[in-house]
Amino acid sequence: MDTKHTHHSCCSPAPRKPDAHGHDHGHDHGVLPGWPRIGAALGLALLAEISHWFTPQYPALEYAGMALAVVAIALSGLGVYKAGLQSLARLQLGIHALMAVAVTGAFLIGQWPEAAMVMALYAAAERIEERAMDRARLAIRNLLRLAPDTSEVLQPNGHSLTVPTADVPTGALVRVAPGARIPLDGEVIAGHSSVNQAPITGESVPVDKAPGDSVWAGSINQQAELQLRVSAATANSMLARIVQAVEQAQASKAPTQRFVDRFAAIYTPIVMVLALALAVLAPLLLGWTWLDAIYQALALLVIACPCALVLSTPVTVVSALTAAARQGVLLKGGSVLEAARQLRSIALDKTGTLTTGKPTLVDWDVLDAAQTPRAEAALRAWQVASRSDHPVSHAVAQGLQTEGVPTSPAQDLQALPGRGVQARIEGQTYYLVNLRWAQEQQLDSPALQAAVQAHTRLGRSVSLLATAQQVLAVFAVADSLRPHAQEAVQQLQALGITPVVLSGDHPDAVQAIAQQAGILQAEGGLLPEDKLRRMHQLQAEGAVGMVGDGINDAPALAQADMGFAMGGAHSTDMAMETADVVLMHDDLRRIPDTIALSQRAHRVLWQNIALALGIKAAFFALALMGHASMWLAVLADMGVSLLVVANGLRLRSTPHKKYDR
Repeated sequence: MDTKHTHHSCCSPAPRKPDAHGHDHGHDHGVLPGWPRIGAALGLALLAEISHWFTPQYPALEYAGMALAVVAIALSGLGVYKAGLQSLARLQLGIHALMAVAVTGAFLIGQWPEAAMVMALYAAAERIEERAMDRARLAIRNLLRLAPDTSEVLQPNGHSLTVPTADVPTGALVRVAPGARIPLDGEVIAGHSSVNQAPITGESVPVDKAPGDSVWAGSINQQAELQLRVSAATANSMLARIVQAVEQAQASKAPTQRFVDRFAAIYTPIVMVLALALAVLAPLLLGWTWLDAIYQALALLVIACPCALVLSTPVTVVSALTAAARQGVLLKGGSVLEAARQLRSIALDKTGTLTTGKPTLVDWDVLDAAQTPRAEAALRAWQVASRSDHPVSHAVAQGLQTEGVPTSPAQDLQALPGRGVQARIEGQTYYLVNLRWAQEQQLDSPALQAAVQAHTRLGRSVSLLATAQQVLAVFAVADSLRPHAQEAVQQLQALGITPVVLSGDHPDAVQAIAQQAGILQAEGGLLPEDKLRRMHQLQAEGAVGMVGDGINDAPALAQADMGFAMGGAHSTDMAMETADVVLMHDDLRRIPDTIALSQRAHRVLWQNIALALGIKAAFFALALMGHASMWLAVLADMGVSLLVVANGLRLRSTPHKKYDR
């Protein structure tokens, strides 16, 4: 096949050179002419056709018509002829070779008006097809235009200087006005605002940002001025990494695409042999004239163009990958896109995947309300917990949210390894500890045991507020279920996917979270080798996906047929290297969205293949019956090419789901 061009393997313009900003601007028109020449060629071909009609009355018009046809072919087809001859010299039968042979043959047998019209129509259809392909190919690169070209860089004197964004170094301080797009990845150092991150994560709801929070280039600052410290140059921004990941995915052919390419490579030579056989055998066996047989054989060559067939897959894959990226989902290639629909079960880790990974205070109470006022217990617990860096203590402090600063803050905070912390408040020592400490201090009681067990059965971690003499209050902390996890589970089940929880956490905690999410199969207390064993068991029933953080769950992610990494925006280096699918926003609903997109892409792929082969089969039959014409053949071939492109582009227009947070 003709290998000079790249927009698809059978007929494409030469590769384009990107400009300094990475954007592609125009094709090298060395093969296909521009629209002015194509328009002129179509006009001359029409005049040649008209002159042919009047040749019987005015024989002199024959030479004028031939001259018009030659000029039309030269205007529209010189590049095609050159590429076709190169293809034939390499013994490769691409579309340009087929068109060169067909047009030359038609001209030699006296069908010069038709030869001119076929070449002009072919060039026009190719240009239209090229534009349609560009829409799919360049859609993801348009994301780069979301970042502004200039940035307001803060100077030591407090003023700002407008600088090209590409020249802003890492570590620079940048001002972003309300309503402006953020030019570079960075960390907020001053200001509070809400930021629309939809281009990066697919989130439709703005996210509040404060000092210490990360922001990404291309997102929109909505409410108030922000000052950022640049964390990545333009070429290394999250936006650029997304574009790079999708472009790499586009280069990875899907199984269906590889099949079509192999089929087309065999199909074209076979058709060439059939056309030759028709030209030779039809006069001998069917009584056709030699001119009619040769004409029908040439029409068969035009019909044989594999463009529509070869186009049927890449435009679909590219459109689907782009649609996924717009929703904050990065798929590592066409093979991943096709494989997602084959999943039969999804294994989910608990902590950080099914849950937020952030412990929160879910319940608390005093043991003896008569001896310990609730307000006093809350205050003392907050005083101790707010001084500790332990995640459980942090959850207790946040959950209590005691207003104001106590007149006597906690002092002499000490860690009790494996037990908790202690501190002195107004001369009294208070302890925020676990049940083990209470048992060691012989402060255990049936009432305390019952209170603790009631929480542990629900998968909660329990902290106790105590003095040296008694336990005052019980605090239950749990890792809360992610928002919309239930909805995601229901969507997976509706798609025929069985969700399973595999976790190393306490079995009670795992069962409790699974029950909240609506998942029937859940196992806790699993070591890494146990997860691998369960993955093997699940794979015996069908393809399995694994959702995890990409580090703690690395063995299971590697064993799974497809690995999903949560939180790509927060752990990009890991996620983009290890996972098959990266979810830029920690929304579990993106998983069923990905599977549904895979199913739609599969349907469109085979619709396109059926269209391409079906219409060609119909015209094959017409040619074998002697009823085909070359100009109808080229119109049909290019028409079906445009049809499969348009059908594939439908995936790019897949409605963007705007989920509420």
